[in-house]
Amino acid sequence: MPHVTGSPALINQKVAVSAASTGAAAETATVTTLPGVRTARPRHYLMCRPTFFTVTYAINPWMDPSVPVDVDLAMRQWEGLRDTYRALGHTVSFIEPVAGLPDMVFAANGALVVDGKVLAASFLAAERQPESPAYTRWLAEADLFTDFGTTSTVNEGEGDFLDLDTVILAGTGFRTSRSAHGEAQEFFGKPVISLQLVDPRFYHLDTAIAVLGDHDIAYYPGAFSAGSTAVLRRMFPDAITVDEAEAATFAMNSVSDGRNVVIPVESVRFAEALRDRGYEPVPVELSEFRKSGGGPKCCTLELR
Repeated sequence: MPHVTGSPALINQKVAVSAASTGAAAETATVTTLPGVRTARPRHYLMCRPTFFTVTYAINPWMDPSVPVDVDLAMRQWEGLRDTYRALGHTVSFIEPVAGLPDMVFAANGALVVDGKVLAASFLAAERQPESPAYTRWLAEADLFTDFGTTSTVNEGEGDFLDLDTVILAGTGFRTSRSAHGEAQEFFGKPVISLQLVDPRFYHLDTAIAVLGDHDIAYYPGAFSAGSTAVLRRMFPDAITVDEAEAATFAMNSVSDGRNVVIPVESVRFAEALRDRGYEPVPVELSEFRKSGGGPKCCTLELR
């Protein structure tokens, strides 16, 4: 199963088992204690129907225009994700898709919404830049939010900004600029922690970190620079970590309500680790969206 760090009470614990008597190296065993109690909290999600979804250009290593997308299957998979959120008791709103914007289905990139404030996205790729005004317009017309802001440099919304209770984790390296992190901190008035992404397969922070609870994450260490990995270990010493193979299933591109964690169906070992921690994994099939480098979280913008 994925490696689990730390030794807190009420979660998985690792202990060293000495083999000195045989001359062998010390081994590591995992001791499982009762997981903490997890509580689901109702969420409000914004989604975009994949009416125009296809892969006609390549802006990340997962995208290959020569590989066809099964549009009907993609629609059924997206509807399955929508229905999963509704079955879990969450509110789902919908933005109208725009012809010519095939990646608009990846709603997480459209903005960052925290504490009733909206930070509009500013996309790096020219192909995606028209998505930002479409999302900003919907959020303004929803009449739910008190304040709107922008950044002077690239930021790709919740793809690279992950909100926790007291801090925002922010990714840079492939899309969102580091200077946008400072602008986000000023706008939201919450500490923003910059993390350097180094593997182009994990081009957004939400492909490398899954927020499980207000103070709980899972992550793939190989996606980050040595310094950023050290920061994550210091901040979250008891986080679930996954290996490269599990990360490649888009395990980290998951959506949690505090108890139920919607994950790709292929992320079997991550599901086991979640159960050990008291979470309830909820697998969904989104294979068509992986052709564009997306999973459950990419398709989901949380409205806070």
